[in-house]
Amino acid sequence: MDRLLAGPPLDGKAELLAAHRARLGGLPRAEAAPNLIGTLEASGLLGRGGAGFPVGRKWRALAQRAGGRAVVVVNGAEGEPASFKDRILMAHRPHLVVDGAILAADAIGADEIIFYVGEEHGAAGRAIGRAIDERKSELRRRIRLLKAPISYVAGEASAAVNFINTGDARPTTTPPRVSERGVGGAPTLVQNVESLAYAALIARFGEGWYRSAGRLESRGTALITVTGAASVQGVREIELGTTIGEVATDAGARAAGIQAVVLGGYFGTWAPLGDVWDLPLDPAVMKARGLTFGCGIVGLLPADVCGVSATAEIMAFLAKESAGQCGPCLHGLRAIGDATRRVADGRAGADEIGHIERWTSQVDGRGACHHPDGAAQLMVSALNVFGDEFRHHARSGRCSITGSRIEAA
Repeated sequence: MDRLLAGPPLDGKAELLAAHRARLGGLPRAEAAPNLIGTLEASGLLGRGGAGFPVGRKWRALAQRAGGRAVVVVNGAEGEPASFKDRILMAHRPHLVVDGAILAADAIGADEIIFYVGEEHGAAGRAIGRAIDERKSELRRRIRLLKAPISYVAGEASAAVNFINTGDARPTTTPPRVSERGVGGAPTLVQNVESLAYAALIARFGEGWYRSAGRLESRGTALITVTGAASVQGVREIELGTTIGEVATDAGARAAGIQAVVLGGYFGTWAPLGDVWDLPLDPAVMKARGLTFGCGIVGLLPADVCGVSATAEIMAFLAKESAGQCGPCLHGLRAIGDATRRVADGRAGADEIGHIERWTSQVDGRGACHHPDGAAQLMVSALNVFGDEFRHHARSGRCSITGSRIEAA
């Protein structure tokens, strides 16, 4: 069900302003502005950066604090390695993102918009830059286009604001929140590009249109990224409530070829395929099951790929991407990642798995930011899903998935 992705093909070319307006009409600023926050609240639109906070409620809180001075940060950092949805959206539908930014600034009374786009997302940055140039007279406020550094944590809201203020893209840990004092000390709305693009469509077509999609509790549609054991990998737009089995089948995957699924990204959760094949991709339903929708990643682990090794790669990445601000993150994640790699490589020491379990419990909730918490969640789920394989690796130095002895590097 294409809404954000409706229009010209995703062939590497950005939709220009004339084509955007011919397809969707002009931006209804005067008509939408007085009631837009209420419309967004009624729509049930959730943020799509990972946390899933209601967009209308977030905007209302900012509007009440702004007092004539506020900043909108359009968050297109997308540092999650398995996600491509934001860069695809910016590269192909940049004017929807700009529409949403303008509406957000109008709604909360912001006098500045900052487009914060991942440095490695070249096509996306160029498309947003061209879109800004096409609409300079319409923007009517200070505009900046900044490159977000290549870092997993750079897209976290306080890290984005910290980078804009100081050049240091690390999360801040002390109050006040960025919504109270952010860029330059002003109340700041940090909003993911997908959320803003949906807000632009809701402003045009209303909350009823948005809620007409959605099979269960969560309404609307969402962008997801499908990776792994699928012949057609990449970004697609789904009706919320579509099952993982439907997504996998549409992507050319067969159940027999999938061992497990990682949901929500590297801060998400592993789940055995049999447990989630019929699971609806609905944030509320998934939360009730202890799973995360996150940034919409559906990673299909092939049946012939070792889950222990896959987890070791993810943990090594998360350890490397530590913000380096506290011991649990800097030392704890490195220790967990190294131990997981030793198990994966058949070099497990005595009680290696016990060490992983203990260290994971020790870093959870003790970090200066939430980076260790996300890593711990992923690790706990891996031990639950691949526990037998972890123990097999540790005892025998063999991988039962590949059927071969592991040759330690």
